[in-house]
Amino acid sequence: MEYRLLGKTGLRISRLGFGGIPIQKIDAEGTKKLISELIRAGVNYIDTARGYTVSEEYLGYALEGVREHFVLATKSMARTKEAMARDIGISLQNLRTDYIDLYQIHNPGAKDLEQVMAPGGALEALHEAKAAGRIGHIGITLHSVDLFRQAVELPWVETIMFPYNIVETQGEELIALCAKKNIGFICMKPLAGGAIEDATTAMRFVVSNPAVTVVIPGMADVAEITQNVAAASNTAPLTAEEQHRITKIRELLGTNFCRRCNYCAPCTAGINISAVFLFEGYYSRYDLKDWAIDRYASLSKTASDCVGCGACEARCPYHLPIREMLKKAAATMGK
Repeated sequence: MEYRLLGKTGLRISRLGFGGIPIQKIDAEGTKKLISELIRAGVNYIDTARGYTVSEEYLGYALEGVREHFVLATKSMARTKEAMARDIGISLQNLRTDYIDLYQIHNPGAKDLEQVMAPGGALEALHEAKAAGRIGHIGITLHSVDLFRQAVELPWVETIMFPYNIVETQGEELIALCAKKNIGFICMKPLAGGAIEDATTAMRFVVSNPAVTVVIPGMADVAEITQNVAAASNTAPLTAEEQHRITKIRELLGTNFCRRCNYCAPCTAGINISAVFLFEGYYSRYDLKDWAIDRYASLSKTASDCVGCGACEARCPYHLPIREMLKKAAATMGK
């Protein structure tokens, strides 16, 4: 296993990390087996979130007695100081630990980020928790290129998590900038939310980029850990055959895959189009149906609210048939 320093945090972490979304599908005992396998394989970075229902709790149970083997990261969608302080406390309790190595602001929008950094915002609680030793470092997770560009310039940002995979390369220049600025880059969605079936090629593509500090595929069984460890540990240059497979994957997904760049916004009907496709992906690819439906139901406007004006399609740089995709999402998600 290759190890890297997570940017300015100074934390030494494995190139392959463990994404804690899919363990919602198993149980606490199953999670404990996964943790044992991670230790055996040399994987020492774990990522979860307050929003992943039971994930923190399962991990807390599984980490008892072995907490010192891991660099532990979680995140919260809290935007105010009071809400963030509460969530940090809940995370510490769920994870059964007295400190969390990295606490991240979870996927803020532009207005959310303003609120986070304003007086009384969540950042105040994070700084106080860091000063008290309850958290070690502060990071942010994003889906928007524009916000990624902004976050790279923020002095308090120690790590950035962003989607990066064979078909979502819109952040490559900013990933390289993270390396130059000594900001740890955490790659999420290496399999594009499950859209890429060839996991080995997908992982090889990500780790071939030296600016990626750690990649965190979601894993729910030992076989997935074994496969991903093998792929992430292979540091040889991509072969011609692998490059050919990468091209084929792009051809398959490149014309009908939302990269969540948000250039389609604003929607005439007020639909958060990229969020619709994000939750549909969790429903269809991660088999997290109840979780995805619950998040989808929180949207103020859903896919069925599309008025068919086509303004989004005119703005989409990938020329996606967004109206047809929204109809499919409405049928899948029930509204």
